[in-house]
Amino acid sequence: MDKRFLKQLGLRKHNAGTSTGMDSTNSGKYLQSSSPVDNEWIGSVSKTSREEYDKVIQKAEEAFLVWREIPAPRRGEIVRQYGEELRKHKDALGRLVSYEMGKSLQEGWGEVQEMIDICDFAVGLSRQLYGLTMHSERPHHRMYEQWHPLGIVGIISAFNFPVAVWSWNAMIAMVCGDVCVWKPSEKVPLCGVACQNILRNVLEANEVPEGVSSIINGDYRVGEFMTKDPRVALVSATGSTRMGKIVGATVAGRLGRSLLELGGNNAIIITPSADLNLVLTGALFGAVGTAGQRCTTTRRLIIHESIFEEVKQKLAKAYGQLRIGNPLDEHNHVGPLIDKGAVDNYLHALSQIKEQGGRMIVEGGVLEGEAYASGCYVKPCIAEVENHYPIVQHETFAPILYLIKYKTIEEAVALQNGVPQGLSSAIMTNNLREAERFLSVAGSDCGIANVNIGTSGAEIGGAFGGEKETGGGRESGSDSWKAYMRRQTNTINYSTQIPLAQGIKFEL
Repeated sequence: MDKRFLKQLGLRKHNAGTSTGMDSTNSGKYLQSSSPVDNEWIGSVSKTSREEYDKVIQKAEEAFLVWREIPAPRRGEIVRQYGEELRKHKDALGRLVSYEMGKSLQEGWGEVQEMIDICDFAVGLSRQLYGLTMHSERPHHRMYEQWHPLGIVGIISAFNFPVAVWSWNAMIAMVCGDVCVWKPSEKVPLCGVACQNILRNVLEANEVPEGVSSIINGDYRVGEFMTKDPRVALVSATGSTRMGKIVGATVAGRLGRSLLELGGNNAIIITPSADLNLVLTGALFGAVGTAGQRCTTTRRLIIHESIFEEVKQKLAKAYGQLRIGNPLDEHNHVGPLIDKGAVDNYLHALSQIKEQGGRMIVEGGVLEGEAYASGCYVKPCIAEVENHYPIVQHETFAPILYLIKYKTIEEAVALQNGVPQGLSSAIMTNNLREAERFLSVAGSDCGIANVNIGTSGAEIGGAFGGEKETGGGRESGSDSWKAYMRRQTNTINYSTQIPLAQGIKFEL
């Protein structure tokens, strides 16, 4: 396989980079990165020691004192330049994402495009960090509020979006005046080093301190350095609900801030009036895109009983046309799962479906043969189930799609909401009343609710995040920037007296 993209991204074969992206002490211990595509070793990345971590935080603290004083539009200009560099490296970085993580090349390029888009968004945002003015009840007083940067923002990202989710946080935080310390997933460390290599060049060209953006590498213990560290004002963590509960409790224990983007168990309600062409496209990509390893993956189809058999048959036929294989081959739809552990979880879920009473419509299994020698390629499958099955209530990060019948729209909404997670949801309908009910206060309880599109593929302009066990955080667009800043209310007295609020008298 042609791997010139590694060299284009500044990654050396035998040692891809230090753990910080800065000149610092090397711990002498390494993360090894191998591709789930072909099991080939890609490179190694230095693990971050505690001593090295403290140096990173010290550099970040020093950089913050400088970065916060740079006017926000100037910070935005530096982010704009990063976006331009990403455009130049889109092909190479997209190929690295595809190869190290296993998602299709189209999705790899799409993920880098998300980075470019969020840079563009952040540039405009840098001139729109608005506060409010309020009328004071006291004469000759003026009240207003303003927003200041928090300081150090720690970012813990997951393997399934190895570059985009970091950029959602980092680009917004940077224009807000924060500095960032990033711990990429230990399963895709080279993607983090590549992003840092590109950004470092931009920071150096603008004579910005290197500590504005740093990376640390390792397993959950390195992440704990940040979650327990009072110097890290905000920890933004993306991953499983189990991980999020630990991070949230740890950060709350020191009264820090956390922004959590956790699991999803996303459903599409398919009504009798639905356009089945839309259904097939939305459900198919939602269920098998990234081999089912998205937090927004479509995991459940809640289908009206009158069209259940028709939808089931059409889906089974469509699944038969899926091409599974090397994700860097643009003709393939589905690549591998991230590793053998993910395959084991997939197989366990299949056994649980059958034990709990489910019926397989499209059988699953691990693919064999030379093209699938890594052992990480599995068959996307479909099962007819009941919503209350324990395995259906659980998020399995794999291409398993559950089909569930409903009779009334009220029942469908209750089924959609009847899981612990609350990230993304959708309804396929041409009935205005059904659509509006789904979006009403009595409808979907998720952070994202769509009509006539699937659950996956959110745009960066809207706030991204969910409710319940999804964590409640919001990233990316809209006013998500407020999570990375602190609000300050100011009162200015331009009179010669000090009248008190609420008419209180205090006289000597």
